[in-house]
Amino acid sequence: MNILSIETSCDETCAAVVKDGREVLSNIVASQIETHRIYGGVVPEIASRQHIEVIYDVTDRALKEAGLNMKDIEAIAVTAWPGLIGALLVGVNFAKGLSLANNKPLIPVHHIKSHIAANYIQFKELEPPFLCLIVSGGHSNLVEVLDYTTYRVLGKTRDDAAGECFDKVARVMGLPYPGGVEISKLALKGNQDRYHFPNPSIEGEPLNFSFSGLKTAAINMLHNAGQKGEEINIEDFAASFNKAVVEALTSRLQIAIRQTGYKKVALAGGVSANKMLRDKVSEICSEEGCSLYMPPHYLCGDNAAMVGAQGYYEYLNGVICDLSLNAQAVKSMEK
Repeated sequence: MNILSIETSCDETCAAVVKDGREVLSNIVASQIETHRIYGGVVPEIASRQHIEVIYDVTDRALKEAGLNMKDIEAIAVTAWPGLIGALLVGVNFAKGLSLANNKPLIPVHHIKSHIAANYIQFKELEPPFLCLIVSGGHSNLVEVLDYTTYRVLGKTRDDAAGECFDKVARVMGLPYPGGVEISKLALKGNQDRYHFPNPSIEGEPLNFSFSGLKTAAINMLHNAGQKGEEINIEDFAASFNKAVVEALTSRLQIAIRQTGYKKVALAGGVSANKMLRDKVSEICSEEGCSLYMPPHYLCGDNAAMVGAQGYYEYLNGVICDLSLNAQAVKSMEK
């Protein structure tokens, strides 16, 4: 089954063709990083306009690279939630137009479920159930993947997501957007034990995350040093901060592994490209006797291939909608 998939939840305009949920025939990504870099972060209105400008071309390129036309496509999948509402609406309305014009089924897809599904593309043998740590710019979740379309959220952030924490601290450090990538690069060169940051916990909620205090502590350290005329070693700071974020994520993951008894663990989301995070999760899985699945770097960030993968399983589960489909900025994975 060939699915044409569309992804416009944030600042990448993406289209792909995926066969049977596992084989990627094409995967086109038009990034807006250079546009938003001058602002230090994503400007939603600008993101929406750029999606409008390139979505037709990106979709056309995806079909051509796959060597197919719309007659060969059996369904259209689109990220409908969660994300920036204006950006989502561009993709949803474009997909609805394609569905109507070509009489193809329309499949709404949850963005975070898609990140999990990126692992299905890389690992043909991976099947639910398993435990997944999802870490992205807007989301930090520990999830039981019960089957391809059913999930139980064990833990989530109570405030900022890890990716957001990275980007905001990086901005105060004077690093270009996207800051998480820049911190990760600098961290490889620094002493991760030079500076000390808190690992906030929530009483009675051992699997939930909180990154606002960590973010504030890092920003205050930078501001206080500047006010006193003290020099901060930027590479050591990046390494120490990176370590703090990774420990906050992986300590909860290890608790979840021991509580649930899962022996299959997956990593997903844009921040899953972080080397220190990948290394630490690998170490924990080795200690706990778990098999680990991590998507390759090109499938960590937003892309439409992962949408097509998840869309296939949604279609098999009967998740098809009509033209009343609307985008939503926030939506639970469990509903």
